[in-house]
Amino acid sequence: MNFLSIFVLIPLLMLAGLWAARGIKAIRGVMITGASALLIASVVLTFMYLGERNAGNTAEMLFRADTLWYAPLHISYSVGVDGISVAMLLLSAIIVFTGTFASWRLQPLTKEYFLWFTLLSMGVFGFFISVDLFTMFMFYEIALIPMYLLIGVWGSGRKEYAAMKLTLMLMGGSAFLLIGILGIYFGSGATTMNLLEIAQLHNIPFAQQCIWFPLTFLGFGVLGALFPFHTWSPDGHASAPTAVSMLHAGVLMKLGGYGCFRIAIYLMPEAANELSWIFLILTGISVVYGAFSACVQTDLKYINAYSSVSHCGLVLFAILMLNQTAATGAILQMLSHGLMTALFFALIGMIYGRTHTRDIRELAGLMKIMPFLSVCYVIAGLANLGLPGLSGFIAEMTIFVGSFQNNDVFHRTLTIIACSSIVITAVYILRLVGKILYGTCTNKHHLELTDATWDERVAVICLIVCVAGLGMAPFWVSHMIGESVLPVVSQLIP
Repeated sequence: MNFLSIFVLIPLLMLAGLWAARGIKAIRGVMITGASALLIASVVLTFMYLGERNAGNTAEMLFRADTLWYAPLHISYSVGVDGISVAMLLLSAIIVFTGTFASWRLQPLTKEYFLWFTLLSMGVFGFFISVDLFTMFMFYEIALIPMYLLIGVWGSGRKEYAAMKLTLMLMGGSAFLLIGILGIYFGSGATTMNLLEIAQLHNIPFAQQCIWFPLTFLGFGVLGALFPFHTWSPDGHASAPTAVSMLHAGVLMKLGGYGCFRIAIYLMPEAANELSWIFLILTGISVVYGAFSACVQTDLKYINAYSSVSHCGLVLFAILMLNQTAATGAILQMLSHGLMTALFFALIGMIYGRTHTRDIRELAGLMKIMPFLSVCYVIAGLANLGLPGLSGFIAEMTIFVGSFQNNDVFHRTLTIIACSSIVITAVYILRLVGKILYGTCTNKHHLELTDATWDERVAVICLIVCVAGLGMAPFWVSHMIGESVLPVVSQLIP
């Protein structure tokens, strides 16, 4: 069996184990065993990939496997990974592992919750290992569908509205995406849906590229919170349970940026050069609008959700700069934001579970009562605003340096505007930290407030270590990503 198939097989075994499990201890045992196995597998894959590269293996995709599924449309179970895929798999495994601990005490319907959570995880892992267009789309849909029930059943607030809005908007994006994928397949005249072989043929007519590129980029961009199709994101994040918010913002939204880069840019480079300015304007709006919107929110989850719109906008913004440095920064930003936003949502869920409110006007003085969670919140905030030594700094600096390499007024003006989001982010993060952590606690439950439990500490510490590790030792990751970005960027016409 191909090693990459482990990332689909383990979730399948977890689903079977959860279905057979009886009692909360058995359910937790299945989840932590499966999540740990996925994390170990991703770490092993990372070392295997680095070993192959160090040994001089220059293949674009490693650990390839192809099994024909449906001959009439040349659909295959085709898998393979490069540095970008390996990084995304490692991020996904970390979020699933920490999300399991963040859901350790979830009630009610614990088994059903973890069944859907695992199915969502399987879709994410399957998407990142796939190199067949149809297989990617299939896993993409598997990752989206569980969100409706996870939010609608286990969410809070206006959960039914949020679940319906999220599902309808993302399914609308999927419709555009499906049309784009079929257009690529039939327009290329290929006898395969393998994206690597389609890219090598390089024979999609320019006129058709100008049709399929916007549809494909828009289809993935909806999941990446592209303006003005971002409105599902704040409502969905605000209503989702903690671990679902972690996985959704930390990993699922990265499918959007990954798909835009891997499919839209890679397979239709001429159209990307011709039409990127349109989406650059939209992503520039996302970056600044998301940051300003976060400034005026009073709900902790809405603040982080609009912050995610801004930071995910930076990912698409960098991808559209169409050069290696900016694209490398985009992938680093996907990793950094995935870790940071998962940490934020985990901490917000822990604070809400104790204070029973997310309104910052009702929160103050938490540092005295729950110092561990408060210090962790400060660290997350500093990473979010780009403090050197943490992951946010290296990702954003790489993006802005790469974006400024485009030596024309249009690109440099947009880059300067996007840079202003750093200042806006600092404003709402420092204001938020000062408001909820210091002063005198006025929450009506203040006598019952406690600090983090052991399972919560495991989740939070793992994420903080990863945020700090990426910030202080980013070079091996950036080198691995940069090598894999080059084949895509080399397709672009200067």
